[in-house]
Amino acid sequence: MSGNKAFLVAGGSGAIGAAVCEQLAAQGYMPLVGYHRSAAPAHAVAARCGGMAIHLDLASEVSISNAITQLEEMPVKVVGTVLAGAPSPVLAPFGRISADDLHQQWLVGVRGPQQLLAGLVRRFFLKDRQGSVIGILSQAMGDGDGGGAASGMGAYVIGKYGLAGVLALLAADYPWLRVRTVKPGYTETPMLNVFDDRFLELQRTKQVFLTPAQVAAQIVTEAI
Repeated sequence: MSGNKAFLVAGGSGAIGAAVCEQLAAQGYMPLVGYHRSAAPAHAVAARCGGMAIHLDLASEVSISNAITQLEEMPVKVVGTVLAGAPSPVLAPFGRISADDLHQQWLVGVRGPQQLLAGLVRRFFLKDRQGSVIGILSQAMGDGDGGGAASGMGAYVIGKYGLAGVLALLAADYPWLRVRTVKPGYTETPMLNVFDDRFLELQRTKQVFLTPAQVAAQIVTEAI
């Protein structure tokens, strides 16, 4: 897949999303840089990669619908999407997760992706019965059996499990789709700013933190 074929990267203006866009462009794809508030960085990424910036607020049904309509009017074929957008974690133990934080993680991490994917399948993937969907999860989820989740990560981990459920059902209902996930660990992005410096220093003694380019390489390998 290459030429006029495009990937929509939700959260494409972030550190990992931008690296994904760059590596997709290097493989011959047009990156469609989805963004919510970061218009200037998104347009900069698009210009650097030969792509296009697309306003995409995963918390807004109207924004998602408008983005899909805009994609239909473009002279490219959308062959896949990377779900790289997520609210930063609000650190809190289980009993202190706020309703607002849980709702935001639900909208951006679960409901928004479900609506976006339903639209992409209907408008783009179903015609040729092919497409690629990559969801970015997190090692903070633990081993996948409900155990070992990172303590104190609040609604963020719950939201990632919700996204995993969306992708599992997508794969079950459309077995011809290429549905994959990646679960990166600590990565050198601004999201680390939510953690105390002493905590990060301790974690660096236990493991090597990833770079956005390293995570992007995993994503692009799964995508194409």
